[in-house]
Amino acid sequence: MKPHVQWFSLIAFALALSTASAQFVKGNEAVRVMVDGTQKVEVPPLPSVALGSPCPAIKPGCAGGGWKMLENNSGLVECTEVFARPTTCRPSTYGVEKRSRAWIVKVKGQWVQCAQPDISGRCVSLRSLPVSAVQ
Repeated sequence: MKPHVQWFSLIAFALALSTASAQFVKGNEAVRVMVDGTQKVEVPPLPSVALGSPCPAIKPGCAGGGWKMLENNSGLVECTEVFARPTTCRPSTYGVEKRSRAWIVKVKGQWVQCAQPDISGRCVSLRSLPVSAVQ
């Protein structure tokens, strides 16, 4: 195979791989694609103060302040809290159901919540008041 054909094949393969494993929020540092093509996903750390009992995602009314959209190892999920503790998340309904949502992402080493799935939009630190929009 000629060298330029090999390079073209490698570039096409790399683009296909990056498209297949693209992040839902471009620029989300919490989602990293490893050399072997697998994803390693980080969720916000639990705070040092004790949290109350988790409100399960299946219980009506648990997401009173809006759903927190996160990436985890199973993909895009909507959670009742930003920490994604067991039982607080469920598979995403984004694109199927309109709900109040805040997108939880890591940008420049800091956890932020964004009103849209876009880090160039309105994002604030998780330490600030929540930002959500019906989507």
